[in-house]
Amino acid sequence: MQSHNTEKRNQNPQNTGLSEVASAEKKMRFGMKLYPETLKMIDDFYTQDKCSSRSEFVEKAVRFYCGYLMSKENLVTDFLAPQIGIITEGIVKGSEQKICRAMFKMAVELGAVTHMLAAMNQIDEKTLFKLRSMCTDEVRQINGVINFEKAVRYQHEE
Repeated sequence: MQSHNTEKRNQNPQNTGLSEVASAEKKMRFGMKLYPETLKMIDDFYTQDKCSSRSEFVEKAVRFYCGYLMSKENLVTDFLAPQIGIITEGIVKGSEQKICRAMFKMAVELGAVTHMLAAMNQIDEKTLFKLRSMCTDEVRQINGVINFEKAVRYQHEE
């Protein structure tokens, strides 16, 4: 005898993924027995995993374990590929945010130094244009790795 949920799932051919079925149906309540140590682990970790309840944590754990079992049946790409993509995307976004913050701070500092130099020195437009052109060429040659000591030596040569 098929359950009502299985009949519902078989009648709709568009439901192909587990998450689509789960989101379209209501959750079912059932009894479960767990050792006290297991329940304590759930209590300790469900908030760390940003789950709102024990039930959500157990649901995620069961899905993860089923994915692990499927991976033993050469279905690795169905389970691991999306997981790797999600993890990689999170790492890239975190790195991107850190780099953007660092670049913003560097731009603020460079702006302050530029304004101080402009206030202290009387540089004409022609000299400024030559300096910008020279610096552009230098940065291209050294691939953006600027060495302060070399710049000082260059300035003392002229």
